[in-house]
Amino acid sequence: MEFTMIIDSVPALLKASAMTLFLSCISVIIALVIGFFTALIRIGRLPVLHQIASVYISVIRGTPLLVQIFVIYYGLPQIGISLDPISSGIMALSLNAGAYLSESFRASILAVDKGQTEAAISMGMTYGQAMRRIILPQSLRIAIPTLSNSFIVLIKDTSLVSVITVTELLQMSSLIIAKTFEPLTIYLIAAAIYWILITCFTQLLDRFERHSSKHLAQ
Repeated sequence: MEFTMIIDSVPALLKASAMTLFLSCISVIIALVIGFFTALIRIGRLPVLHQIASVYISVIRGTPLLVQIFVIYYGLPQIGISLDPISSGIMALSLNAGAYLSESFRASILAVDKGQTEAAISMGMTYGQAMRRIILPQSLRIAIPTLSNSFIVLIKDTSLVSVITVTELLQMSSLIIAKTFEPLTIYLIAAAIYWILITCFTQLLDRFERHSSKHLAQ
């Protein structure tokens, strides 16, 4: 009977993994936007915005993601901002990943030789044109491995939003365990699903990295 219940639980775990993928994909898209513009602000010369970006990165990197989730879901309603669990989870994941991606973008941009910017400007390009046509394409190639790793970490971090009742893979596992009393088996199945998801995305990201490197090198 218990074995049958475990087999019957697999479709529910697979359905919950779709929520894990949804959270990961939406969060990484938002995080890329946050990270990119925060990196540009950090590189720029506007003191106020630079300081705000620096504080944001320091706070996010200096506090646990779990605490950030609690602050957004339980703390924001006290100042009149109420978000549902999924929106809170996406916001927390995006802000957290955005801070780390910002540092990846910034490091990759600074890794490009400054002489290339000076050469582009001497040829009549504006600073913005030099960044768009010369610096950013090269920095993207440098940043791709780090960005790929951040996305994989984000997939695993989605498990933390289970604490605010988002029914993703880990939350569904806990609900099934409450019925089957088979924590080892269910958690092993959940771990296998995480592993398969991450392995598939690792392969896709590796192919994207190779393709992008060839394209940007042309």
